Amino acid sequence: MTRLRTTLALRLALAVSAVWLAVPAAAQETIKIGFFAPITGPVAADGASAKQSVDLAVKEVNAAGGILGKKVELIVYDDRLNPQEAVAIANKLIEKDQVVGVVSGSYSGPTRVTAPIFAKARVPMVAGYAVHPDVTKGSDSNFRNGFLGEVEGGAAGEYAVKVLKSKKPAIINMDNDFGREISAGFAKRAEALGSKPVLQQVYKYPGEKDFRPFLTRIKEAHPDLIFAAGYYDVAALMTLQAKELGLTTQILAEEGFDSPKFIELAKGTAEGVIIATNLDRDDPRPVVQNYLKNYKQAYNIDPDMVGASSFDAFMILANAIGRAGGTNRESIIKALNETKDYNGLTGKISRFVKGEVVKPVQFQIVKDGKFHRHGVVDNPEVITPPVN
Repeated sequence: MTRLRTTLALRLALAVSAVWLAVPAAAQETIKIGFFAPITGPVAADGASAKQSVDLAVKEVNAAGGILGKKVELIVYDDRLNPQEAVAIANKLIEKDQVVGVVSGSYSGPTRVTAPIFAKARVPMVAGYAVHPDVTKGSDSNFRNGFLGEVEGGAAGEYAVKVLKSKKPAIINMDNDFGREISAGFAKRAEALGSKPVLQQVYKYPGEKDFRPFLTRIKEAHPDLIFAAGYYDVAALMTLQAKELGLTTQILAEEGFDSPKFIELAKGTAEGVIIATNLDRDDPRPVVQNYLKNYKQAYNIDPDMVGASSFDAFMILANAIGRAGGTNRESIIKALNETKDYNGLTGKISRFVKGEVVKPVQFQIVKDGKFHRHGVVDNPEVITPPVN
């Protein structure tokens, strides 16, 4: 009887062990990729765009059989545009969720504070559109699909002088990482080409709602172009209030204006605004036109640069995992660094230079309530990021 009890107990223990051993094996049937964005808060429309686009990318990859035969499991967090929240999220993704890589669908503030955390843990991260240099600084495992602020701003400066023939631009920008980096890049390139800004106005964000004092000072300076840096929520306020003041100077803006929400909220005053961005809606390549169609069908709204950049960030990471042949993080990092001639949604990526993307900067104009192609800057001197 004692021997029978012992045998039964042993069998039970083995059965329980088998159950517990099966749990991690099942978990390994998916490839976990982390994602964070400002899904709620002042820029929730951008967060929604980023998440919805990455959802489409995950669906597309899984429908094609996944990566290396395994389905992708997207682990999603809302950073609420809060850097402290983002730090907690980074630690959860690394320690609790044990993801093989991360996509940032967020702004510079949350992305730059998480970058060193992911780098230390050797978890590859691809940022969709955050512009601050700290996102990739000092790491070979952090990458940026969007443009470095200096590059995008510099391309805008090049376009202002060489295409729009500006000789005395004015600048208005938000006082945060994004606004400072973009406007500094614009001023530096414009001045190098002989066009010195006549005035620069800086506003607080979030919080500023009345742009009339800033715009009045700009009007009095008589610039031939206004370079504006801000997000979609303030972009509409600028154009609405500029119309109130009778200010008709050409506005050249940046990717923060690249949102259907800007056009909607601007109530017709967005017409003629030109933006530097990385999404060319008139690009005939199937990867672009399929995305535009699928996004509109899925969400009943036109997509924007934020979503397209986040879509690309996920696809770049997925592509690297496939080329790495598995989920070993060091192999994935190596594959990301070896990315060449990648046919991305937001442009053909020739390569990464220390984590920074090299691809042309697109320019779109609002015409008949839609964004359309206006031009491109592909000068290697401008679009190749500086190597520090």
